[in-house]
Amino acid sequence: MLSLEHVSVTFNEGTPNEVRALQDISISVAEGEFITVIGSNGAGKSTLFNVISGAVQPHAGRIELDRDDITYKPEYLRSHDIGRVFQDPRLGTCPGLTIRENLSLAAIHGRQAGFRRDVKSAHESWFFEQLEQQHLGLEHRLDADVALLSGGQRQAITLVMATLTKPKLLLLDEHTAALDPNAAEQVISLTEQLASADDLSVVMITHSMQQACQLGDRVIMMNQGQIVFEIAGEERRNLTPGDLIERFHSLDSGAELSDRQLLA
Repeated sequence: MLSLEHVSVTFNEGTPNEVRALQDISISVAEGEFITVIGSNGAGKSTLFNVISGAVQPHAGRIELDRDDITYKPEYLRSHDIGRVFQDPRLGTCPGLTIRENLSLAAIHGRQAGFRRDVKSAHESWFFEQLEQQHLGLEHRLDADVALLSGGQRQAITLVMATLTKPKLLLLDEHTAALDPNAAEQVISLTEQLASADDLSVVMITHSMQQACQLGDRVIMMNQGQIVFEIAGEERRNLTPGDLIERFHSLDSGAELSDRQLLA
């Protein structure tokens, strides 16, 4: 579903502040595969997502999505096929609009031109069913302003919006990092439910070693703009947070894991 071939990104090239954010990255994601990405601050994780989503253009390499070359395709065009959820719950919804209106925007965004009609009446039951399936208790609050929701509820709405029209790829950018433990657990459960129900291809950045071991089919660790190891198959199924921490420390790169990564 997704393929990156020898992708590199350098910021401030040729200056004293040059940063090689991505160095010859090659990775493929199969249809329906769920991959978790871990690494210390500055490892290149967010730059990887920005290159995939189109927010940053690579200086070298090729990116394909479902066999379509999207290397230099604008971000707004990629967004029809790529859903993304950020760390901050406020970034995925529009304050001042109701839950129904936010879901309507997501539904319209994912359709072809000519779809714009009375979403409120035409999709009333659809929105109700989508939320009812998530067991969030929000299906009866469609007219509530999203700004009045808790962080966990707002992130859950963002996740539903990002998957409403079944994107080819879902990028989760530390989407539980700003939530309290209970809310984070609910959002992770919703993530698993949506990914499984729609057989989504998912790439998730996480700060949590526990989440990296709990979720997905493959774990990728990044360091200094490179993929330093991947864990899949039987080794992945038996993986523990302690194993990941030991593998990280064996890199001898000078990078340090945060307290959140060590303790989560």
